[in-house]
Amino acid sequence: MDTYPDFDTMPIGGRWRAGSSGKTRASTDPYSGDTLAEIGQADAHDLDTAYDAAVAAQRDWAAARPLERAGVMRAAADVMTARKDEIVGWLVRETGGTVAKAELEWNLVRSVMWEAASMPHHVEGRIMPSDIPGKESRVYREPVGVVAVISPWNFPLQLSNRSVAPALAVGNAVVLKPAGDTPVTGGLLLARIFEEAGLPAGLLSVVVGSGSDIGDAIVQHPVPRVVSFTGSTPVGRGIAEKAGLKKLALELGGNGPLVVLDDADLDLAVQAAVFGSFFHQGQICMIANRIIVDAEVHDEFLQRFLDKVRSLRVGDPSDPQNQLGPVINSSQLEGIQDKLQRATEDGAEMLLGGDPFGPTGLCLPPHVLSGGNDVATAREEVFGPVMTVIRAADEDDALRLANDTEYGLSSAVFSRDVERAVRFGRRVQAGMTHINDSPVNDDANTAFGGEKHSGIGRFGGQWAIDEFTTDHWVSVQHRPREYAI
Repeated sequence: MDTYPDFDTMPIGGRWRAGSSGKTRASTDPYSGDTLAEIGQADAHDLDTAYDAAVAAQRDWAAARPLERAGVMRAAADVMTARKDEIVGWLVRETGGTVAKAELEWNLVRSVMWEAASMPHHVEGRIMPSDIPGKESRVYREPVGVVAVISPWNFPLQLSNRSVAPALAVGNAVVLKPAGDTPVTGGLLLARIFEEAGLPAGLLSVVVGSGSDIGDAIVQHPVPRVVSFTGSTPVGRGIAEKAGLKKLALELGGNGPLVVLDDADLDLAVQAAVFGSFFHQGQICMIANRIIVDAEVHDEFLQRFLDKVRSLRVGDPSDPQNQLGPVINSSQLEGIQDKLQRATEDGAEMLLGGDPFGPTGLCLPPHVLSGGNDVATAREEVFGPVMTVIRAADEDDALRLANDTEYGLSSAVFSRDVERAVRFGRRVQAGMTHINDSPVNDDANTAFGGEKHSGIGRFGGQWAIDEFTTDHWVSVQHRPREYAI
């Protein structure tokens, strides 16, 4: 099987070509600095072309038999299997993720495609009761039409596909804007996979362009009925302001607490905390941003945690022996270092750290701090290999600390008493709480979503069907009735 051709063009309205802006941007390897692709960027005219083609192609796609749409999803999953090495290689090179992270992402994407293959047969209408004699009220569940998807750089293939595959499966067309740092794994690679799987032309366009050229236009455009966005809370707020009367599915920032109660299995808690803190260099919205530990076990937990973190290897992500690779770019690194500096100025104690290194200077060793809930690395989403460990006086104090944040995405609670942990978890103000497990959930069939400033809507399973379809009420009067005016 030949590898896919160079990713220097994008699928716009059914044809692969360069964008019309006259600008180019390179996709680079964050570890080595090598250029992976030079892509001519799209502009608002390209966006119009993509949306026009989506409207035209969607009509026949929505009318296609469920079996046909399901078949494309199954074929896409088969392409994922056949091209695993190629896909994993792209994820390692473009995102800076380790081999383990890339293989996990590959598996999640393939699982979502298999799940999406079931969705065409799970779009259900209903019959509603009517108080009018001879009248029948039917509710048909229809595709919304065209969906705009805007995805981030940290898990680009998965966080694009978890919206793209379900939206296509239930009869919609999609226009996708991937992040500038990951145009290939966030969009162009996915488009090639679906093209090879037999998706009709025009149903999936990928527009790679700068935010100033197409960022507002993709949201404000009159065609899309739904905007699906995964990214930061400030950008999500901007989308909500600009989208107008469109349905929004937003997964935004997080500040996930990982709570260790006084009866926790510390070996289990430490293992999950290390994974939940430093997997993919901490660049995951669901990552544990704070570890809150009951005073009874704080010191023992902290020592075990530090011992485990010291053993982590940082470096070339293509080396399977390394657990951490580079952060995505220099701007991200500067932001992490700024939070670290402000945290120590706020009174946090730096227990473990180190200077960035590597060919591009983007490999940052894992950092562990001890501090309060108000230091910068605990108060703000860090999105880097940094963890703040916080001492809680007792269970009530741990709950107070966990909820003392504007975010509410993912969380975790550790206790040998599962029902105690569940009672605690239900009082955590978050869209997702995991008992005796990492807050970074790798289950593809999950209702991803947050509370407070972490977003609106849900991603995954039946929730995806609900997000990308709409009710159409059709009433049928079976026998004549009298109308009073």
